[in-house]
Amino acid sequence: MSTTAELIASAADLWGTDGHVADPLAALVRASNLLGADRAVSNFGGGNTSAKGTAIDHAGVERRVMWVKGSGSDLATMGRAGFTALRLEEVLPLIERDEMSDEDMVAHLVRCQLDPAMPRPSIETLLHGFVPAAHVHHTHPDGINILAGAENGEQLVRECFGDSAAWIPYIRPGFTLSKQVGEAARSTPGLKVVVLAKHGLVVWGDTAEEAYHRTLEAINTAIAFVNERTRGSQRFDGPAASPLDDATRHATLMQLLPVIRGALSSQRAKLLCADESEQALEFVSSQAAPALVKVGAPCPDHLVHTKRVPLWIPYDPASDDVETVAARIRAAAEQYRAAYRAYVEEFGPGTAPMDPDARVVLVQHLGLVGAGPTLAAASLSRDLYHRAMAVMAGAHAVDRFVSLTAAESFAIEYWPLELYKLSLAPAPRELQGRIALVTGAAGGIGRAIVDSLAALGAAVVGFDLDGDGVDAAIAELGPAGLAVQGDVTSEQAVAEAFRAAVERFGGVDIVISNAGIASSATIEETTLASWNRSHAILGTGYFLVAREAFRVFRRQ
Repeated sequence: MSTTAELIASAADLWGTDGHVADPLAALVRASNLLGADRAVSNFGGGNTSAKGTAIDHAGVERRVMWVKGSGSDLATMGRAGFTALRLEEVLPLIERDEMSDEDMVAHLVRCQLDPAMPRPSIETLLHGFVPAAHVHHTHPDGINILAGAENGEQLVRECFGDSAAWIPYIRPGFTLSKQVGEAARSTPGLKVVVLAKHGLVVWGDTAEEAYHRTLEAINTAIAFVNERTRGSQRFDGPAASPLDDATRHATLMQLLPVIRGALSSQRAKLLCADESEQALEFVSSQAAPALVKVGAPCPDHLVHTKRVPLWIPYDPASDDVETVAARIRAAAEQYRAAYRAYVEEFGPGTAPMDPDARVVLVQHLGLVGAGPTLAAASLSRDLYHRAMAVMAGAHAVDRFVSLTAAESFAIEYWPLELYKLSLAPAPRELQGRIALVTGAAGGIGRAIVDSLAALGAAVVGFDLDGDGVDAAIAELGPAGLAVQGDVTSEQAVAEAFRAAVERFGGVDIVISNAGIASSATIEETTLASWNRSHAILGTGYFLVAREAFRVFRRQ
């Protein structure tokens, strides 16, 4: 496991000499951005932070308030507007209650907001309010979740932290969990951290700097403890077979990506994010992977974007050809959908299932593939599964990895408060999840086509002989665009353009053969070379592009 010392260095000189900042919200923003800068500390969109202080309300009255992360925000990038201020005098008395439903909790907190235009406060707002400290940080660090996701996690936490940590058995976020954390923090002398089973870490401090450094101290303590316990052991029990050479492995995965994409697009078109990194290959090629992939998500924050389990595709390089694996992928994807629908029916009878397709695919010995309706969503699924792999590696080595049960997973995945966060995403555009390849993309008509497709939500591959021109045509699309330089009359160049589309996005859906040429010479002045060039571009070029497109379509 790596440490988080680099975050300590990056925080230097951001605080006052005594750690106090006159503006507690400014200090909260700083600490939140630093915590979010390392995804091994805070997942995208996950975790929540708070600060207590005073603010002036609409009537000019100074109030004791708590600023807390707004639902749907990301710690790494959020600013002041991402936090919601609540009147503490209306929040703190809730700890005296014995119970409170989610609906009542949300309704009450909305009424406590200093300004109704502020975002809805975090699901775990009461947790922050009930902890009697000026600054509270709740994150989902890999190093802590190794212990939180171990079968004997409570014992390991006690051995790691002694009496300075409290262990809270898994319970879904809400009033009860908030009260348990608040009571532990209020009643236990010397308590510095709370570890939530299968969930994460809660720390606090008198200043944002103190809470921030306590977070890093807890993480590094846990990492050192795990490293000492697992010294000399092989991650994931070592490799299951000799590794494939890079060229063969990559070529095989590229042949399978359109198959995977077609198999995962039963209800919504998906883009793929293929990952052949050292970490991904270590896991999918390991002895432990076939069993670990069935356990479940290490953390509720992972689950929302990765589903409870990935789609695992066995592959034996010694005996399986590509077509055998392709057929296995299609069959496994259908079985996954059936199992997902059965899971929803078992734990939520009458509930309409969300998209039943897998969001993460692991092909044994070949790599990891994230899937989503946008490239950002596919990349997020991939990134969060990296977090899952890190947690599984440590928990499996130090003890036995355990996860949310199927019932607990359903309660999170279909929790109205979690669904609300997902509802904040913009409505999908008409061509979201579709991939278009445009030839002649550098010209005026080509650029207009690229812009029109992108405006409708498509990922676009621009292909043109003019390399600088096609780069310029695609530049504003960011990750959702790909520029490829090449000649439509070249079999190799056309094949490479489609191969690039598959590598970046997983396949192709829309092909616009726009490359063209026009001759203004009279017929008697037209040379044979000009005639042949016109036929090569307008005939042969269109044929080569169409032929390669149908090859990809067939695999999809």
